Amino acid sequence: MNRLAQTALLFLLGATLLHAGTTDLYLRYVKEGLRPLVLLAGAVLIVTAAATLWYDRRGASTHDGGTPVHDHHREPRVSWLLTLPVLALILVAPPALGSYSATHTGTALTKPFGFPALPTGDAPLHLAVADYAGRAIYDDGRALRDRELKITGFVTLDREGAPYLVRMGLNCCAADAQPVKIALTGNVPPVLRPDTWLEITGTYTPRRTKDPVNDGPIPYLEVTTARPVPTPHDPYDETWNT
Repeated sequence: MNRLAQTALLFLLGATLLHAGTTDLYLRYVKEGLRPLVLLAGAVLIVTAAATLWYDRRGASTHDGGTPVHDHHREPRVSWLLTLPVLALILVAPPALGSYSATHTGTALTKPFGFPALPTGDAPLHLAVADYAGRAIYDDGRALRDRELKITGFVTLDREGAPYLVRMGLNCCAADAQPVKIALTGNVPPVLRPDTWLEITGTYTPRRTKDPVNDGPIPYLEVTTARPVPTPHDPYDETWNT
């Protein structure tokens, strides 16, 4: 590629990162806490593009006693096709990982270092999927008993059609996303579509099962009601790896 194409590609990539970092687009690729790094990377690329163009123009104007020298070497125009993947990041944002990935990946639930105290009172207790699963498996649901719980996640079905409520967790980016799963029992809706987001109201049950993919532990939740909800602002759950 010639310098003009290099500069254009750097600028376009930097602008794409700034666009992603100033909107929710970046959440399709990396965890929420990495937003400052995405913005910084975009700014650095734009500054690099500007510096590259300035040095190229300055070198051309001062070369050979100040007489501009024109580069007559023509690079193949196909090099501009490298801009297409960058444009795709803006025009075709990928969906968050969902039921297909969850079905083919074993639960990533790990034992937490500890369990923070939960709010007291009679109000429904809002928990993340990973928080409920961790407390149900590794703390025997001690703080969950006799509490009304509300948990949000998307639906996935195993090969036998058994329903699970799932959230995908990130270590860094979508490439390393792994699921944490809760099996559903009780008043489960008779028809469930994979990738539907639900807010489940229910109660703790000591019943457990094993993930058919990796034999990892999966707790059950006794469902009282279930209602569809929109996809959340951040579809990934970082509770399990914090």
